[in-house]
Amino acid sequence: MLWESFSLISTRQKFITSKIDNMNQNPDEKYKAKWDNRYKDHEFAYGKAPNSFFEVWLKKFEPGAVLMPADGEGRNGVFAAQLGWNVTSFDLSKEGQSKALQLAKERGVTLQYLVGEQAQLGLEKEKFDAIGLIYAHVSAEKKSIFHRELNDYLRPGGIVIFEAFSKKHLHFRNLDPKVGGPDDLNMLFSKSEIMADFENYDILMLEEEEIILNEGKYHNGRGSVIRFVGRKTAMI
Repeated sequence: MLWESFSLISTRQKFITSKIDNMNQNPDEKYKAKWDNRYKDHEFAYGKAPNSFFEVWLKKFEPGAVLMPADGEGRNGVFAAQLGWNVTSFDLSKEGQSKALQLAKERGVTLQYLVGEQAQLGLEKEKFDAIGLIYAHVSAEKKSIFHRELNDYLRPGGIVIFEAFSKKHLHFRNLDPKVGGPDDLNMLFSKSEIMADFENYDILMLEEEEIILNEGKYHNGRGSVIRFVGRKTAMI
């Protein structure tokens, strides 16, 4: 009885300590911890196959240097490398990096995978021929800044391929949480936001669509997305 009581007290203390640690984390640390926890699983959270929209559109362009922000476990970056692109991926998650490098090894390709905040990575301006933004949802106050900073890394004539959840998606998420995506409306996108963030782009495609997702464990079911492909115009 004494040992059981001691074990119960110890368990409660660990639980309280964990709750205090979580309360003391700033929002950026919590966001990073969320993705580290998701990606540490043996299973690939969104599968190993590339996003279908990214796959179709990337094949339309000659390989060059591509930047893959928020590349998670690397399914899209590794696919690009298989097509002959020189890939630079980045994410906040070390666990994501580990899985991406594992997948690259499985597929017999290489990619550069950086871990950290975009502004701290020392990326070269106008280096990249394409940027793949696939479900790269960030906090509401950062999302437009994030896009506009990415613009600096893309050379004139370069391509952005973008797919992410639209504001209408919240309805589908409430009906079926298995479809995934943020539960904060302000982290979701509208066509007008994309047009504002990428105002110096020729629009090759910009649509809001309802689709059926089947991507690993966390993207399953009907959802609403914004799909955008744009070409950066030359500065005048």
